[in-house]
Amino acid sequence: MTGALAPVKPLTALDRCDRCGAQAYIRATLPVGGELLFCAHHGRKHIAALREKGADILDESARLSETPKIAPSDER
Repeated sequence: MTGALAPVKPLTALDRCDRCGAQAYIRATLPVGGELLFCAHHGRKHIAALREKGADILDESARLSETPKIAPSDER
């Protein structure tokens, strides 16, 4: 074992919050193993305590404020 961390996979629409079932935007990887997934609301509520316990946090909640890309119109 090299001790290198595996690449973190991005969260998808299939990843659901462990508290309420909404789409997950935050992944907390626990130092003892395992992970917790949270929607932005529950992630904000628990993120400080998880960091204090040494969890590695992946926060993709900024995606909520991104402007969606619109495909170009097919003008003929």
